Amino acid sequence: MSAGCTAPHHPVDVDPFDLPEWLGEGAVTWTAEAGVREGHRVPGRLTGEGGADLPCDLLAVDAAYPAPVADEATRTAAHRAWHHGQVHLAEVGERLTLLVPGRGFAADDVLEAVARLARAVGSDPDRYAVLLRIGAPGRRRGGDGR
Repeated sequence: MSAGCTAPHHPVDVDPFDLPEWLGEGAVTWTAEAGVREGHRVPGRLTGEGGADLPCDLLAVDAAYPAPVADEATRTAAHRAWHHGQVHLAEVGERLTLLVPGRGFAADDVLEAVARLARAVGSDPDRYAVLLRIGAPGRRRGGDGR
């Protein structure tokens, strides 16, 4: 699934209690695998102490050009969670995905989404770190993810 994907995403809700325990037990780093300014989806990976890792993407649910990336129910759920200080967790294409209101990402959006993930799994956000790739605004990656 590329950042330029125009088909609506069909997420399956994820309960934070079903996520690996290591996410709430030690230091965790979320690393962007592409630039955060490149579109509505930022692929990434959570890595814990001892090398445990989990694919974890960010999806801006309000992106709508050239077609909506999320259906109305998904957008509403993401906005409701955000309004209550949470982040909506889902599985999209077999990857944990943080569903975030908006059409794209800035550094503060990423930090806030990951902090909300930390709280969802019972961790202190101070135990989480974020490693960003900048990327070019609006650039779309090719099939190899570059």
